[in-house]
Amino acid sequence: MRMDVNRFATRSLNDPRILRILSAALNAVDPCRAVKNFLPKIDGSAYGLAIGKAAVPMLTALADSIPLVDALVISKHASSASTSVFVSAVASLRPPLSADVDRFPLLLSGHPIPDARSVHAGERALEFVSSLKEDDTLVCLISGGGSALMTAPLIPLDELQSLTASLLASGATINEINTIRRHLDRVKGGGLARATKAKIVSLILSDVIGNPLEAIASGPTAPDPTTREDALLILEKYLTTESRRHGDSQLLNSVTQCLRGSNETETPKLDDKIFSRVQNIIIGDNKLAAVAALEQAQRERFDSEILTNELQGEARDVGIMLAKKLRDELAKRPRPFCLIAGGETTVTIRGNGKGGRNQELALAAVNELRDFPNVMLIALATDGEDGPTDAAGAVATGESARRAESLGLSEADSLSRNDSYPFFESLGDLIRTHPTGTNVNDLAFLFALGG
Repeated sequence: MRMDVNRFATRSLNDPRILRILSAALNAVDPCRAVKNFLPKIDGSAYGLAIGKAAVPMLTALADSIPLVDALVISKHASSASTSVFVSAVASLRPPLSADVDRFPLLLSGHPIPDARSVHAGERALEFVSSLKEDDTLVCLISGGGSALMTAPLIPLDELQSLTASLLASGATINEINTIRRHLDRVKGGGLARATKAKIVSLILSDVIGNPLEAIASGPTAPDPTTREDALLILEKYLTTESRRHGDSQLLNSVTQCLRGSNETETPKLDDKIFSRVQNIIIGDNKLAAVAALEQAQRERFDSEILTNELQGEARDVGIMLAKKLRDELAKRPRPFCLIAGGETTVTIRGNGKGGRNQELALAAVNELRDFPNVMLIALATDGEDGPTDAAGAVATGESARRAESLGLSEADSLSRNDSYPFFESLGDLIRTHPTGTNVNDLAFLFALGG
């Protein structure tokens, strides 16, 4: 898979050099290539289980590389599925396939809020892995989004949905959300490894800062360093006061009771013997994408630097910080230059608008960049899906503020309502790559062109 550079183009973003830089970043984390590069030698009967937004291309690469007795794929999209490898996406209601069938079921389920299909996928995954024997090898292909797409919850689904929505709106980080998820689920936090006798090789495309194994798709084959007490502290930090204010004490009490339940709800730790038969291998991450962008920027003769791969915090605060960084560098660096940052910000919902964290980050930069010529801030989700929208992110330039005002738009008003999507849609500066088939956090680019 190679990204068409024109998938990144917007009204303001049309410089072919910049389009090639963005494309290089995503090409570097192509999941097909990553699986083939990192797949170790597999002995005996091999089975595949692919979970996450990149599950389809990852399983396709695995099936191209080794013979599989059987496989199961759990993802959000089927658009890139190979018809020679997968049965129809509606196969979520089919019984498990027998070993002599050469096409594998693809289950589509809910993200970022799990749904009934996610629960069905979790049960199918547990059924699939529990049928394997000690001399079998289960190749798990794990990518971001797996936490919502596959679940076997210890609380009712409606409570899990309400809890997930509340945590996403509260500004909790993905690591914090996944800590709670791991202690409320039978497949997360090593639960999948505990459910099978097979040897496990997990190839993992990381969408979490620092690549903690337990946080990526909530670590279905990884030991969990956290405890139920850690989960309770996070619950207290974000939801106790808010839940009581909105009359959601019943939900809070139910989740708290589950987390304070029997030892059966605790997750397996590093010293658990089940992990002696598990290999967890990171095959791609945000840093790999950023380095590829840096190298392409240098080929395009941009003065270039990676600022960080650990970008965190409120999206609007980070947007202001990055815009100020861009302005400061104008007096220090020769043009053209390109500064790259990776990570994942959060959004605390204050209004009822439409947008995502990357669009909000770009929106917060608009006023900071006002009237600075030939500058550009680009923020995008590498999976092509920024929040509950069809955009990957957005572009802010030195002209964005005045262009918006000419259309009767206010950056401050839109930001107060978390309404970044209509703002950039009106400017023609939403980035719409559509789902990319990969997922390694977010990327932000600061550009200053000549003149």
